[in-house]
Amino acid sequence: MNTMATIFHNITSPSQFWCFWFITALLLHFFLKKLLPNPKSSIPGGHAPPPSPPALPLIGHLHLLTPVLVTSFQTLARRYGSLIELRLGASKCVVVSTAAVAKEVLKTHEHNFLSRPEFGASEHFIYRGSRFVMAPYGPYWRFMKKLTMTRLLSPPQLAIAAAIRRDEVGKLVERIEANSRGKKPSDLRLEFTTLTNNIISRMLLSTRCCDGIDEAQEVQDLMWKINRLAGKLSLGDILGPLKVLDFSGNGKKFVTTMKRFDGLVERIMKEHEAAINGGGHPDPDRKLDVLDILLECHNDPHAEMNISRKDIKSFLLDLFMAGTDTTATAILWAMAELLNRPKSMEELRKEIISVVGEEKLVQESDLPNLPYLRAVVNETLRLHPSAPMIIRECLDDCIINGSLVKAKTRVLVNAYAVMRDPESWSEPDRFLPERFLEGSHENIGSHRMEMKGQNFRYIPFGSGKRGCPGSSLALLVFPCAMAAMVQRFDWKVDGDGDGDTIDLTPGPGFAAEMATPLVRYANPINKNI
Repeated sequence: MNTMATIFHNITSPSQFWCFWFITALLLHFFLKKLLPNPKSSIPGGHAPPPSPPALPLIGHLHLLTPVLVTSFQTLARRYGSLIELRLGASKCVVVSTAAVAKEVLKTHEHNFLSRPEFGASEHFIYRGSRFVMAPYGPYWRFMKKLTMTRLLSPPQLAIAAAIRRDEVGKLVERIEANSRGKKPSDLRLEFTTLTNNIISRMLLSTRCCDGIDEAQEVQDLMWKINRLAGKLSLGDILGPLKVLDFSGNGKKFVTTMKRFDGLVERIMKEHEAAINGGGHPDPDRKLDVLDILLECHNDPHAEMNISRKDIKSFLLDLFMAGTDTTATAILWAMAELLNRPKSMEELRKEIISVVGEEKLVQESDLPNLPYLRAVVNETLRLHPSAPMIIRECLDDCIINGSLVKAKTRVLVNAYAVMRDPESWSEPDRFLPERFLEGSHENIGSHRMEMKGQNFRYIPFGSGKRGCPGSSLALLVFPCAMAAMVQRFDWKVDGDGDGDTIDLTPGPGFAAEMATPLVRYANPINKNI
């Protein structure tokens, strides 16, 4: 006891306190793991687990990782194989890095990998049990997926919201033009995030985030905090069961922020209900938004499944989290790649002007007639998938690539590595939209087939039943916004000089966003527009 008292007495800073508890937690987990029995596999035949790099005591393979996790996993796969097992402190996972093995997980044995594991912020998530994105495969997930595809994000509902997307792209152009007139640079991450936030907010709640409306702006601010705190809590998985002790305090902050979100959305829901019960919406021309449809299902006594108010709030949170940063990041990567390849930028601009003209912005109805634009979208998503890690959980013991993957194992399909595999793509790290044009030997089929993940060397939105349900919306916002930026503006590093080379280094974590801000001066191409 005297020794422990001395240790605590000498801890003089929060960082020292965290370090002490971190080491203590790892040691305790290590000894508990040694004492507990190791369950045997239910599959006979002596199959070995996937190969694994040499590990260190306690920390496992953490010393082999860099902050950019997808490239770390890619490097390890090139040395140890397309299916490897890694231990990150107390957390263990299996990483898939090639199309052939991805096909085994996502198609051949899809029924065994339809659930997603809880991780990171799950124990602090106040909607636990209601989250569609992370829900286990079962009746609730199947009902919400059906509702999403047939009503919430169905083609008719997306068509209703086409005017919203068109209006917000126009407002994006106006903001860039205003910056240009004021001789101010544009922070493209901020601009694209504002675009996607406004589109999602109007489609879900019928209100914008940048019109001085307190509720909408508060939603945007809370989403930023929730995303950041969730990312920090994900790192706590290395502590295993001891992460519930919340040594860092981020869990408490996360719960507080989530409760603020809950209170705000409850207020918005009551406003919608009051408008409906009062004899209709204040604006009789306004179409039903996503929240209206969810409330309609909630109040329908004959619905296939009753969804609670908690389910509604959780679903809205998922849509905000999945639909804002991801699409904004994709547009940002596309602009960065085009600025580094002026010939591709010019080729795209020529196509847009020849098909659409100089004055009218590209509309969603124009997209089928713009093959090079679609090729740029495809190539951007190949190099920079918005969700570079496809996360699954193994339901039962399973043989993948000749190795035993045990039940409850987390499986990470590294889409980033799969779509940069030199066995599948020539010059895999180069931005070459031409590879997706008709006649190219690398073209993998129709645009619709490409985005469904049915060719497993190209899986930007996942594959199968748990593929991204919002891909159709992203593929409307992304090309139209990017086309407007190319059609209307030249981009420079300063007001008069030429543009420099863009730093394409990905940022830390799973998301692989751009590490460096993309801030440029926009020079309108046609000053009369």
